[in-house]
Amino acid sequence: MKKLILTLALIGAVMTVQAQSKSVKALYEKYKADDDFFHLELGGNFMNFADGFKIDMDKNDMAAVAKSVEKLNFFTLPDNADENRLEFKALQKGLEKERYELLMEASEGKGGVLVYSKGGNTISDLVVMVGGDEGDLMVVELKGQFDSETVARATSKGIH
Repeated sequence: MKKLILTLALIGAVMTVQAQSKSVKALYEKYKADDDFFHLELGGNFMNFADGFKIDMDKNDMAAVAKSVEKLNFFTLPDNADENRLEFKALQKGLEKERYELLMEASEGKGGVLVYSKGGNTISDLVVMVGGDEGDLMVVELKGQFDSETVARATSKGIH
């Protein structure tokens, strides 16, 4: 699970948001003034970023997804900000209202990972939500053009 979270966080660290999800933006706006709120926006080629930090991208599928990332928005809520998982559930419902589809779900204890996508054969947006046991919530939003089959293979490899 930690390897999956690290991989998703690193992919997430690559994007600034162009047409950000309204639900993700609302959650960001709610917490952005808090001193313990961590936020990172990146744009450009993730493979150059990964090479610079000597990140070993898992062979073909994860590398293909990383090359497709144009912008990334990554943030974590302040510690224990979501102990009752209300923000996690609200973001989940908001994404579903915006017609994002659940691509992958994995849970461990009270925490879990959800990957939502928007688009058909070519996905334009990916939102990864990682909820921890202690009310921690990490959100990664990726913008780019992703092949849905490649994303599905890459996310399924990360679960093992």
